[in-house]
Amino acid sequence: MTSYKSDFLNILEERGFINQCSNFEALDAKLCEGTQSAYIGFDATAKSLHIGNLTGIMMLHWFQQCGHRPITLMGGGTSKIGDPSFKDEQRVLLDDDTINDNIKNIQATCFKQFLNYGEGESDAQMVNNNDWLDELSYLAFLRDYGRYFTINRMIGFDSVKTRLERESPLTLLEFNYMVMQGYDFLELHRRHGTILQMGGSDQWGNIINGVDLGHKADKAQLFALTAPLLTTPDGKKMGKTLNGAVWLNADMLSPYDYYQYWRNVDDIMVDTLLRRFTTLDMMEIRKLSNLQGAEINEAKKILAFEATKLCHGENAAKDAVKTAQDVFEQGGVGGDLPSITVGKDFLENGIDVVELLVETGLCSSKGDARRLIKGGGARINDVPVTSIDQTASLTDINGDHIKVSSGKKRHALVKI
Repeated sequence: MTSYKSDFLNILEERGFINQCSNFEALDAKLCEGTQSAYIGFDATAKSLHIGNLTGIMMLHWFQQCGHRPITLMGGGTSKIGDPSFKDEQRVLLDDDTINDNIKNIQATCFKQFLNYGEGESDAQMVNNNDWLDELSYLAFLRDYGRYFTINRMIGFDSVKTRLERESPLTLLEFNYMVMQGYDFLELHRRHGTILQMGGSDQWGNIINGVDLGHKADKAQLFALTAPLLTTPDGKKMGKTLNGAVWLNADMLSPYDYYQYWRNVDDIMVDTLLRRFTTLDMMEIRKLSNLQGAEINEAKKILAFEATKLCHGENAAKDAVKTAQDVFEQGGVGGDLPSITVGKDFLENGIDVVELLVETGLCSSKGDARRLIKGGGARINDVPVTSIDQTASLTDINGDHIKVSSGKKRHALVKI
């Protein structure tokens, strides 16, 4: 393992966050000179970030813990275009009101658990790139900065090459995204003295554009640092489930479901995820990672608790643990399970189980619910559902609820 002079790079190395850097030696030296500023950009394409964004957030977390100043750059401007990196299709374009509403929701729910914001030297700052991108004059921008970007180099970046090799259309609008991201870095250096942009390995080309632009336009020494993208053992990006993204906003995904996501990760991922997404010390992580056989489940419970505590707070994590114990270890229902409420009169004639599976969020659509039932994975009060036409009625009420399940690990309550 490489050893650095700066605490920050040593922590990232030990926890598996380092993929590429534009200049390790110079960045290491710069980080030892005093408080520095680094940023990661987050486009506001939804009301919440998801765990695919967590690697970047944790990099900023450790940056601040080492006495430096993190910047969370909200893409109020770039969200109008959408990052085309490694996408086969152009993103749906969002209007200003939707983008601004998304930013407000993300500000309120997705960062403050991980970073301390304020006016101090190492306090985090939140910035919106629409503040400068919206004011740009097209001709003036092309004249002043277009000369620093060569098409030859831009089409050589993997994100662009992949799109072109698949013969997927790449519009001029999307092609400009990497130019905008490069300009963001220059503006942040000018306004906040930012010297480092971080991100996932798929952002390398976009980040290097900013490093080069800073050098050519202002003779500034800027740095790029990327982390390896996390994938599941079957090669898929982490953070996706059959029912969609694993959101950080508790209104979009309950703390219990968030806990269960981490609790159910593949055994082989435990060491990597403990390093990246908890703040446990490395001695404890190594001990947990060495557990074998059935004991690995204890490590997964700790991973789930620590990850949930970081995102939603200790009380929510404790509630999720209690609910999981009630459901899985004691055969109960748990007070923190996702739920819907229906009037007793609705049950008099029966409610389709297919509808309940969708309304409780256990299935994404009626088609998904029917497939689950046909596959034998749907249950009412732990009893398998045998027909897609089956209904739940008054006779299924157990106390004040009906328990609906998808497989053995996902449950919800229909409260009466």
